[in-house]
Amino acid sequence: MLLDLQLDARPDRAADRARELTGTGIAGLFTFEGPHDVFLPLATAAGAVETDLMTNVAIAMPRSPMHLANAAYDLQLLSKGRFRLGLGSQIKPHIEKRYGATWSPPAARMREIVLAVKAILTSWQDGTRLDFRGEHTQHTLMPPTFVPGPNPYGLPPVLLGALGPVMTRTAAEVADGLLVMPFHSHRHFLERTLPAVDEGLTRAGRSRDDFSIFPQAILAMGRTPEEKATADAAARGLLAFYGSTPAYVPVLEVEGWAEVQPELNALSKVGDIAAMMALVTDEMLSTLAVRGTPEECAAEIQRRFGDHAERVCAYFPGYEPALAQIADLATTLA
Repeated sequence: MLLDLQLDARPDRAADRARELTGTGIAGLFTFEGPHDVFLPLATAAGAVETDLMTNVAIAMPRSPMHLANAAYDLQLLSKGRFRLGLGSQIKPHIEKRYGATWSPPAARMREIVLAVKAILTSWQDGTRLDFRGEHTQHTLMPPTFVPGPNPYGLPPVLLGALGPVMTRTAAEVADGLLVMPFHSHRHFLERTLPAVDEGLTRAGRSRDDFSIFPQAILAMGRTPEEKATADAAARGLLAFYGSTPAYVPVLEVEGWAEVQPELNALSKVGDIAAMMALVTDEMLSTLAVRGTPEECAAEIQRRFGDHAERVCAYFPGYEPALAQIADLATTLA
């Protein structure tokens, strides 16, 4: 199984960090839309390393599909055909209060955005007339001055991040692949995610051969007791943050932990991080994250996803394992 890691560096340091991480033998790098732009570090990395690159994810609702298509086209050029455009929706408060954009039902909106981006890229690639007419966005004007022409490396895949059944079905219907949200359990993946994928593919008349699944995993990895304790604490903090969000209740519900979500949410509103972390038990940590040595983490990733995916995206939240341990993880997975 191939390993993708987060490129967790600001743009002016992204090239050096990309060289460090790719030197461990990993297969790809992805960016998260956090404190820095999601595209710029990849543009920097593309000139420094020859590896697969991906946004994971670019928040799509505040952006025009035209902007997304332009960025995807140019990163496909810079990476020489190694780019994947990963899109996500975000929750209503962030769309309205952080981005200052307009909210609408996310699955229908993301379906339209994916289709619009694909229509624009196809128009450029094939020279066909651009005529996309949706409820939220329309693209019917494309003067020759603004047409970049066919991309010599072909069109980049467009992936969609999802957790719930509706968005997961939507991804299977219209996207080239699914980015499985990192806050999930093996049981949720098997009982909720995969059936929704199959339902979406059936609706679209597609098969699993036409669609890629990219699981994501939160790793608490280390060798010494001290390293493991540090990694556990960091992963516990991220799980507490995710668990406080109402959108993630289905994951807790399938494991019988739904009652924890309101408690986490209430504590998040008063900023009691320590109490939030205390609610994440060792059982929850082992179920929702992947823990252990690099070899143990690789074995667990293979157990969870080996029959359904060819690569996995791994997060080391709030701590930084030694490069040698990352290399051991990548080697064992391969």
